[in-house]
Amino acid sequence: MDPWTTPERISLRKMVADFTEKEIVPHLPRWEEDGEVPRRLHEQAAELGLLELGFPEAAGGAGEFLDVLVVTEEILLRGGSSGLLGALMTHNIGAPHIAAAGDPDQIDRFVRPALAGRKICGLGVTEPGMGSDVAALSTRAVRDGDHYIVNGAKTYITSGTRADFITTAVRTGDAGHRGVSLLIVETSTPGFTVTRKLDKMGCRCSDTAELSYVDVRVPVANLVGGEGTGFRQIMQRFDSERLIMAVQACATAARCLELSLDWARQRVTFGLPLAQRQVIRHKLAEMARQTTAARTFVHDVARRYNDGEQVSVDIAMAKNTAVYACDHVVNEALQIFGGMGYMRESEVERHYRDARLLGIGGGANEVMNEIIAKNLNLDTVGSAR
Repeated sequence: MDPWTTPERISLRKMVADFTEKEIVPHLPRWEEDGEVPRRLHEQAAELGLLELGFPEAAGGAGEFLDVLVVTEEILLRGGSSGLLGALMTHNIGAPHIAAAGDPDQIDRFVRPALAGRKICGLGVTEPGMGSDVAALSTRAVRDGDHYIVNGAKTYITSGTRADFITTAVRTGDAGHRGVSLLIVETSTPGFTVTRKLDKMGCRCSDTAELSYVDVRVPVANLVGGEGTGFRQIMQRFDSERLIMAVQACATAARCLELSLDWARQRVTFGLPLAQRQVIRHKLAEMARQTTAARTFVHDVARRYNDGEQVSVDIAMAKNTAVYACDHVVNEALQIFGGMGYMRESEVERHYRDARLLGIGGGANEVMNEIIAKNLNLDTVGSAR
């Protein structure tokens, strides 16, 4: 049986579709203007059991990682957005490290409230000037008795303006990846400040912030795992994050294809529907080909990852395949819509802006290609005769 279409997941899709069409789509334009989604939406999603999916039962979770991908896919297919997913599913960014570490007190104080929609969390890794080089981070945490004193700054932090706590990557040791640890920093702690809410091109309903830590006293009890394990914990989450973004890319492409097909059937120019013009038909055919090929590949890799296989290189390939297909499809969709596609009232306009982040977040296209290249053993080229 196809694991994507089990009876349970078909029922899950139906529930997510109803939730998206009733509780998200009618309000999405306003949330885009507000630059955030309401906290109540997290509680509504939690009441349906959507936030707990993919987390271990010991932390209050249920289901498998594939269920997270099904929810991601269905929200987009029913008119949601990547920005909405970034805001609503921010617990998938900030809480998994805590759940995996398994500290019962941390789980009760942070993970369970996040899965219930009562607390919002984020992950603070990226710093000004650091980019993707996690091992080079400079935010420092110095031990002082039963606390750490944290000083530094973070940027591009999803849900940073609304978060109740930020799982923060800090340097507790020497330079390099072995000196990195994770600390849970509650945003009500003196010295923690949201210095700026960032104004983005897309994903506008997902608040993003710059953060400042000035002599922030964090209890040692908030250390996630052991000192020096932060880099490994962050790296272990990259595969799942990249698969989520690959599914977002495929679902965005599928949604834009669907919108384009409907528009091409209805829009009449010079006496004929667009769908009867060869240039448009061929555009739609290529959009369908790329969407189907990318989705088939991503679904297969996701299934194997869900089954416990080591597929990091395939995930890098799948993410780039999905992103390239999505880039093509959203661009062609906007072109088919013409002037209407350029208007803010058009859904394809929002997808066009939102989709641009998918090739940057979770590891840029170039980073994915470097992962793939390392697997090709290119350093040995020229040595064999």
